[in-house]
Amino acid sequence: MLQEKEKSYAEDLMREYSPEKKTDLDTLRALDRKVKQPAQIVAYTLGIIGALVLGVGMCLAMKVIGELMPLGIVIGVVGIAIVVANYFIYKAILKKRREKYSDEIVRLSNKILND
Repeated sequence: MLQEKEKSYAEDLMREYSPEKKTDLDTLRALDRKVKQPAQIVAYTLGIIGALVLGVGMCLAMKVIGELMPLGIVIGVVGIAIVVANYFIYKAILKKRREKYSDEIVRLSNKILND
């Protein structure tokens, strides 16, 4: 029984310290990340910026941080516009990235499925 644990431990260490062999599936996952990650980064960034701008506009409109209600409304509308545009920008970036990498992803997917 003790030898089984030692053997298992040795195998785990061997796997951990052995050089990694990159498979086609690893390459496919990396390509998928390469397609989606830039669009997600832009979407999160614009979402945060839009929410903050909207929040500042709301604070101004409700007279929490000043007596500038008209300016607060304008700033709030700008924040809403950023948040709304964010979806369309995300979709456009994702579409371009998919077009760019689609041939390679389809080729690798077919190779994996046909093996």
